[in-house]
Amino acid sequence: MNQLDTYKNFVNGRYLSEGIRNTAGIVLPALILSYFDLLNIGFVVSLGALCVSVTDSPGPVHHRLNGMFFCNLIITAVVIIVCYAAVSPLLLGILIFVFGFFFSMLTVYGIRTSAIGIAALLVMILSLQTPKHGIGIWLNALYILAGGVWYMLFSLLLYSIRPYKIIQQILGDFIIDIGTYFRIRSSFYKHDPAYEKTYQLLLQQQVNVQTQQSLLSEILFKTRAITKESTHTGRVLLKIYIDVAELFESIMTAFQDYRVLHKQFDETGILEMIQQQIISLSEELNDVGLAVKSGLHSRGTDENLVSFREIKTAFEALRLNFMSDENVEQFVSLGRIVNNLQHLTEKINGLHYYTSYDKKIQKANADSIDQSNYAASQDIRPAIFFNNLNFGSNIFRHALRVALALLVGYIISLAFVIGHSYWILLTIVVILKPAYSLTKKRNSDRLIGTLLGIFIGVAVLYFVHDKTALFVIMIAFMATCYAFLRTNYFISVLTMTPYLVIFFHMLYPDTIQVVLKDRLVDTSIGSAIAFIASIFFVPAWEHESIRSFMVKMLEANQRYYGMVSGVFSANTELPKQQFRIVRRDVLTELANVSDAFSRMLSEPKRFQKGIEHIHQFVVLSHILTSHFATLSYYLNVRQSKFRSADLQPVIDNTQLNFSNAIHHLQQKEGDIQKADRNALDAINDHAELLLAQRKEELLQGQLETETKQALVESKSVIDQFNYIYGVSADLEKASELLRKA
Repeated sequence: MNQLDTYKNFVNGRYLSEGIRNTAGIVLPALILSYFDLLNIGFVVSLGALCVSVTDSPGPVHHRLNGMFFCNLIITAVVIIVCYAAVSPLLLGILIFVFGFFFSMLTVYGIRTSAIGIAALLVMILSLQTPKHGIGIWLNALYILAGGVWYMLFSLLLYSIRPYKIIQQILGDFIIDIGTYFRIRSSFYKHDPAYEKTYQLLLQQQVNVQTQQSLLSEILFKTRAITKESTHTGRVLLKIYIDVAELFESIMTAFQDYRVLHKQFDETGILEMIQQQIISLSEELNDVGLAVKSGLHSRGTDENLVSFREIKTAFEALRLNFMSDENVEQFVSLGRIVNNLQHLTEKINGLHYYTSYDKKIQKANADSIDQSNYAASQDIRPAIFFNNLNFGSNIFRHALRVALALLVGYIISLAFVIGHSYWILLTIVVILKPAYSLTKKRNSDRLIGTLLGIFIGVAVLYFVHDKTALFVIMIAFMATCYAFLRTNYFISVLTMTPYLVIFFHMLYPDTIQVVLKDRLVDTSIGSAIAFIASIFFVPAWEHESIRSFMVKMLEANQRYYGMVSGVFSANTELPKQQFRIVRRDVLTELANVSDAFSRMLSEPKRFQKGIEHIHQFVVLSHILTSHFATLSYYLNVRQSKFRSADLQPVIDNTQLNFSNAIHHLQQKEGDIQKADRNALDAINDHAELLLAQRKEELLQGQLETETKQALVESKSVIDQFNYIYGVSADLEKASELLRKA
């Protein structure tokens, strides 16, 4: 993405919109009340708006409403309780510990509920600075509630004005992320590709794609106005989503044995042509994504169609002049790639047309994809909370770590004379995360960002003296802070600090030096406590939990493979609803194990036990998912008619490899039954027979025959069963080596 596209992407993106919305929702109460000389009350009202804004993350509108509604109730109750407990340092210390633990435990119910917990901790900490007494407690709580309600109504009003904007922004991000994923896959076709590095990049990008897809499907299929397609815009957006989801699946099915392809075709130049075509298509996806986000019409060109025809011509020329009975198998694989590339080229051209929102665009078939495909419902039963109250739960450990760190920070603030001591607790809350890697990254971002931010703030105060200009600059810093809060914490802190420096300078112009010193000292103390807590306070290292993710990945593989492979062996119907659920589970578990592995890479070396075998497992899981997608693609899209009972022994032995891998990861005792590779003989003999017949036809100069069609159809499926068996055997071996590590 060039600099201009990066600018367009940011300007039209949801993060800038969120930053502006949050800034306006938080600042407006203070501005309005300051006009009536009620600035102090305005600050309290803005505090309520600030806390509720934390929970205002993208999602179905009724989820957002429920989250903000319950956040208002909780923060109001917390303010009242904290103010009454403030009369006793001992009671307040106990309350800080209890609240720190309880509200951190809300993470078990998902991101939105976790945000409510963070909002509760924020209002608790900020209420410690100037606790109220008597009737002031209730007035203070009322002002905070008023601010929270104001923000909730303000946010919902903006949504009602532009209800489709957030969907367009997330859908645009989804398309752009797929384009990036596609570009990464193009690296497999360049000369001498770096396979391991490419796989690692693919794993990271696939997590991004699936995150966007999960969020997008939740909004689309849990928003009644969209699912009922009551407007033309809703119909077009749903149509784009369904086509893009199918396109992503087509990209995932394009996996081949690239080493064999390079060995056979490197000298012909066709692989470089394919790579350039993929890069061009990824750029077109980027253009479509930007158009969807901005609401503009992207216009495709004929260049990719022309370049594809050149690839098709080159492929046909190779078939005529270069294909022999020794390389027929490789030509079958190359032909599958060319056909898939044709499908993708035509599909992307269609996406350009959809961005015109032409009235002629047909109604989408919403039944082809539904919410069960990617969006799982959040379980909010109380039992979930209580079942996690044990040291085997990472969330329990994290909650206990937060509670202990907050208590230590509070004790230090009492033992030493520290101005603005609440910044210590605030730093702990925003830095301390369930994973060590996230805490480590946030710690460095917070410290460096604060230090640089102080210099920026001082420089602004030195050169700018006009209060109006300072106010405008402060608002700009504030909007930037919120715009990057979810994507780049360093930039968020870098802009948050000067906005606070200017704010305190305007509020208390004579004490700005004290504020700067307190900000730096308190942040340093809070960062130190958070860092020490992440290592020594009931730490949770990824090697302790990643095996459970790996087991869940294998179990999901068994269900997915069993369902799809059974259609080919027993000639049964594919249960569409159940298939969507098991496919979603595989993608979810792949994202979980990939995330855990990425976090593990940031941990100290002494805790990276068996890292090389885990890395191999993650890469193999990604490859396996591609083969699964290809196998299901032959059922759903290509409507392959190949069926054979000879596949059943292959299926059974592949499932045995998965079971053995689970056995090793769970470190169970007892002998295991090894899979029999000879189970592949029957189906491979069938493919070899067709291949021999095809070679004979080629010697006779026959290109288009029934044997060719039968070979392409059956060998495509048989190859996938061979690949899947081989990968399952490698997964078992990696799991066994990890057990011995």
